[in-house]
Amino acid sequence: MKLRQPTDFLILEALEETGRNVATNLKANTEKSRKNINTRLPMLADYGLVRKIGPKEQSGLYEITSKGEAALAHRDAYDEVVDFEQLIEDDTRSTG
Repeated sequence: MKLRQPTDFLILEALEETGRNVATNLKANTEKSRKNINTRLPMLADYGLVRKIGPKEQSGLYEITSKGEAALAHRDAYDEVVDFEQLIEDDTRSTG
């Protein structure tokens, strides 16, 4: 898992604070470009940190997952641990 800092954590934080959202609104909450956010959201979904939800496939509506919440909780450790993904997987298993 290779996260882009601070962008990915800002997106996760915005989704945690606002709930389900689209790139246009996340742009306002993160002060990052919509293009940047539209690029990162599918990557975050591939990592299981967010999920794309309906009602339509092309809606662009995303929400944070429990794994994404764990990543936020451990963001200070991102540069300090060898396997950040394993850290948040372990956290998700212990709380879920």
